[in-house]
Amino acid sequence: MDLENLKKTWNKLPSDNQLDEDQLRKMLGKRTRNLMDRIDLNIKIGFGVLFVLIAIFALDDYLLSPLMLDKLSENINIPGWLTFLSVFSNALIFTTFIYFVIKYYRVKKSCDTVCDLKVSLIKIIDTLKIYQTLFYLALVALLVAIGSGFVTGMYRGFLDVVNEKGIPLEEIQTNQKIIIVLIGLSILILITGAVFVFLRWGFRKLYGNYIYKLKLTLQELQEIDD
Repeated sequence: MDLENLKKTWNKLPSDNQLDEDQLRKMLGKRTRNLMDRIDLNIKIGFGVLFVLIAIFALDDYLLSPLMLDKLSENINIPGWLTFLSVFSNALIFTTFIYFVIKYYRVKKSCDTVCDLKVSLIKIIDTLKIYQTLFYLALVALLVAIGSGFVTGMYRGFLDVVNEKGIPLEEIQTNQKIIIVLIGLSILILITGAVFVFLRWGFRKLYGNYIYKLKLTLQELQEIDD
């Protein structure tokens, strides 16, 4: 039962039949259980989404990008540090998710046996907030890897074009360099911005909204105790 349904149920009650604290606790406990069941489902969905994303990134790093570079030029090789950065960012995203899943189910299991509702809510909210922080750190690492790869590829491609045409770098006008840089930055911002918005939206859809809902439940529970 979410907050709106709880309010509707409350308003339907006759004035001479008020809910006592035990009934309110049961209702809040049921709502918490429903939220946790949804989080459990979203964890399974998160596994699938994460697997697909990492598979796409790995396919791009080790198959698509090398094939494209081989067709464009035989002299272009992906720097080792760039490959490492890409693998590191993917591994970081995967590790943070696994850490969250393990910690979440440990908290859930322990609270099913020894914790009361308030302690359970506090621990689950803290776990989700830790994962939120780790997720954004991993997302920043991924965007850095994407940005570094794009800038490196663009720079090397620019040098190849210049070398093929036999144009010395010093003969290229400043305004032309500025235009090239601005175009590159625009494309980079568009790509990284789209990735950031998509992944942030996905996180909020799967987990972020539940932090807010669990906090509301905890607040109502604290109001009962007060």
